[in-house]
Amino acid sequence: MARRAALDIPDGSYVNLGIGIPELVARYVPEGREVIYHTENGLLGMGPVPAEGEADPELINAGKKPVTAIPGAAFFHHADSFAMIRGEHIDICVLGAMQVSAQGDLANWSTGEADAIPAVGGAMDLVAGVKTIYVITQHCTSDGEAKLVERCSYPLTGKAVVDRIYTDLAVIAVTDRGLEVVELAPGVNFKYVQQRTACSLLLGPQLAEALND
Repeated sequence: MARRAALDIPDGSYVNLGIGIPELVARYVPEGREVIYHTENGLLGMGPVPAEGEADPELINAGKKPVTAIPGAAFFHHADSFAMIRGEHIDICVLGAMQVSAQGDLANWSTGEADAIPAVGGAMDLVAGVKTIYVITQHCTSDGEAKLVERCSYPLTGKAVVDRIYTDLAVIAVTDRGLEVVELAPGVNFKYVQQRTACSLLLGPQLAEALND
């Protein structure tokens, strides 16, 4: 999923990666493309994970994991970092999800249960201020419940903010008509994906043409 999402990040993009699987995107950006990574705790120009024994405890990302800084990286105040986000200076954000609706609504911070730990972090600012939002998620939960739904039942992170979804089954674009499958994982067919989705899916025109060939 991370490898496939990385292919859609244009050269020269400023990118914020969410915690978990989205962090892996940085490993798979095609050779020759330059991507500048931003972390909301105050670093532009985040580099790869440091080698064992070389971590600097004062150089971490928003998930409190050790990182490195590339040549020319900049450090700044937390408030300045969010000014970059809110000012629409970040091109792409890649996030995880608990649910995504047919309209592109995103729920990724709480189940809404009484004992749920509030952990919205910077996600609401990111989905409101970043130009393009990609979601990476397993297509279903560990219990087999669909994560792509007609309407989110969990508290929303943002309404109509998601542009594209990358799951273990398919790549899906959020369009004015609904969720459009643009690519299927190897060995997976459209019917299989639809059966594991709690809203109607559309077959993208390029995929439909490829399947008819």
